[in-house]
Amino acid sequence: MKVFSAALAVLAAASTTQAFVPAPAFRANGITSLEAKKSIEDLADDELKGKKVLVRCDVNVPLDGKTITDDTRIRSSIPTIEYLKGKGAIVTVCSHLGRPKDGPEDKFSLGPCAERMGELLGQDVKLVGDCIGDEVSAAVGAAAEGDVIMLENTRFYKEETKNEPEFVEKLAAPFDLFVNDAFGTAHRAHASTEGVTKYLSPSVSGYLLAKELEYLDGAISAGKKPMAAIVGGSKVSSKITVLEALLDKCEKVIIGGGMVFTFLKAKGYDVGTSLVEDDFVDTAKEVIAKAEKLGKQILLPVDIVVADAFSADANTQTVPFDAIPEGWMGLDNGPVTTAVQKEALSECKTIIMNGPMGVFEFEAFNKGTFGIVDILADLSKDGDAVTIIGGGDSVAACEQSGRAGDMSHISTGGGASLELLEGKVLPGVAALADK
Repeated sequence: MKVFSAALAVLAAASTTQAFVPAPAFRANGITSLEAKKSIEDLADDELKGKKVLVRCDVNVPLDGKTITDDTRIRSSIPTIEYLKGKGAIVTVCSHLGRPKDGPEDKFSLGPCAERMGELLGQDVKLVGDCIGDEVSAAVGAAAEGDVIMLENTRFYKEETKNEPEFVEKLAAPFDLFVNDAFGTAHRAHASTEGVTKYLSPSVSGYLLAKELEYLDGAISAGKKPMAAIVGGSKVSSKITVLEALLDKCEKVIIGGGMVFTFLKAKGYDVGTSLVEDDFVDTAKEVIAKAEKLGKQILLPVDIVVADAFSADANTQTVPFDAIPEGWMGLDNGPVTTAVQKEALSECKTIIMNGPMGVFEFEAFNKGTFGIVDILADLSKDGDAVTIIGGGDSVAACEQSGRAGDMSHISTGGGASLELLEGKVLPGVAALADK
């Protein structure tokens, strides 16, 4: 208890700061809001029965050759497809996979995705060898109610990401209406996410997109207090906007990962060879000054696992945050920090996590990240806290720790989650029909 009390005292002196410049407001009736946009459940039965529906899913799954190593995104798309099938629609799925550079590449074919989706649906999902043109029109025209078709990778055409009108018109041509269920690409104004809404009406959200908005936008605009945010990752530069947005709404913010050391340097501490963004040290100082003025709490690590090299088998030791040896770098939180975080989060009712606490890909430096994942999982499983994992590496950490199923919500979008939390308008949502 003495160690823990001492840690809290050090934390209060070293790591209590305030929120800084207010972020753009999240509007309950704004264009990113679930309440403002139509979903598939707002459509009457006769608007779906026999209709040719283009569904933008996100089946951009990781592959080992032709083997899918994580089918989460495909599984997440199934409820929307099942609903449309049940209403007698003819369903055609489109998506991208990877980043093809110059036209079709076999390694980026959606063949494995169509096969896996068929297994999950219990029926054949035909892969069409293109996403526009006569072959697509013929396949859609020959399909019956309840059939599911998948188009080939939309990014085999460079016009997809450029949202070129002629390509958009060809993509939309065989269909009657559009459903966007791809939250992971909703922050992109691409042909298959935003462009087709100009040609297909109604354009509405699917279940997955609606759920993402409900949790992420809902937590920010109307989350139960006290609220906390966990912001990790390597660089302040990539998280400064989301930090501002979350600090504006949350009573407590935990900072972890490599960005910690830019803040510690800003506070005048030596950080050895730890990652520091020197161009953002002044930014961190401004954050600290404004945070102190506004009275919100930022928690920085109390103790840090340091290494003599960025390597899985490097020599390691755990040191106080203000005693990092010269020539050593911080790569994870120490155990006292995890204990302090547990105490700080114990009374929070809404918690958003975006980014890891350390280099969790290396076993020697995964305890801080897995430790805070366990804290959140326990709070949502055994208590009444709403825990939201905001995409990217945070999702990977939850999956690897085995606690993903205990979280309230795990986002399927990395960049989209970040931009929504920052308060930005998502083009793929803004383009949908208003209620």
